[in-house]
Amino acid sequence: MQQPTVASLMRDTKFEGFLLVRASEQRTSSNGGKYLDMTLCDTSGDINCKMWDGTVPPPRQGSIIKVRGTVQEYNGRLQMRIERLRNPGPEDQVDVSQLMPCAPEPAEDMMAEINRTIDRMKNPDLRGIMREMIAMCGDKLMYYPAAQRVHHAERSGLLHHTLGVLRAAERVLPLYPFLDGDLLRAGAIAHDLSKTMEFLSDEAGNVADYSVEGQLLGHLVHGVAQVQEAARRAGVSGEYVMLLSHMVISHHGEPDHGSPKLPMFAEAEMLHLLDDMDAKMNEMEGVLRRTPAGAFSEKIWSLDRRVYHPRGMAPSNAAPQRDDDRAYSGLL
Repeated sequence: MQQPTVASLMRDTKFEGFLLVRASEQRTSSNGGKYLDMTLCDTSGDINCKMWDGTVPPPRQGSIIKVRGTVQEYNGRLQMRIERLRNPGPEDQVDVSQLMPCAPEPAEDMMAEINRTIDRMKNPDLRGIMREMIAMCGDKLMYYPAAQRVHHAERSGLLHHTLGVLRAAERVLPLYPFLDGDLLRAGAIAHDLSKTMEFLSDEAGNVADYSVEGQLLGHLVHGVAQVQEAARRAGVSGEYVMLLSHMVISHHGEPDHGSPKLPMFAEAEMLHLLDDMDAKMNEMEGVLRRTPAGAFSEKIWSLDRRVYHPRGMAPSNAAPQRDDDRAYSGLL
């Protein structure tokens, strides 16, 4: 299956090929006409697509479609105007491994590293709470993304982000020896685990929508409840339960970013900084993949800026392919 990657698309170019449907719905324009609004992707990234034909039903999320269209620019962002679409047939021989955004490491390896970290914790209270929190998430941790469209929006993206924050924590702890290492490690692992209830994801890592709990409570508030319940199951009480709860509810750092509380002790502040860093670096990496060297990206709304790709940095547009991508492809 030879076709341009989404990351390589530029304004005024034609595209014909197969893409994975990340989101799709029929909408009504200001003049009353119906149209399709879709987010389509491959392993290199995604692109918003419009099809101005109200008779075409929206394709199923998680399905693969063949599209023909032209790449345009709207409000500073690339967008594809779809002229035709169809479902693939057996003769198309679609390589699903090129279409499914996945974390760069196998989920089993990432989960094993997190479990080893928990086992090495010297604090028995934190070790017990973290074991219960991991168990409460179940199999969802193996495939859930960390977000619907922003950072780590990929299969196993939640593990990818969690491990990124945890690895960063391990590297800063020698620089700040006054920090409680086990508390920071526990916060790094716990801070986003309740995203497994915040939105609804299929096993390909596609988020259909936010859950009722996600919309009414969100992962910060529910995360505190998750810490409290894990502590109860582990038979743990005392200050560490409160400290870990505060780290979860304050890790967004600012009220403008949805945080009910500012970080009020050093480990909570460090968790906020590492979480913000890992999320933004993941977004920056994705922007560099789809922006030619020597050029500025479209405006990245989550970063509220355009990003420059220095000429001396030219990473491949092709996302790293994992050995288990093809094995998983049968689930679609």
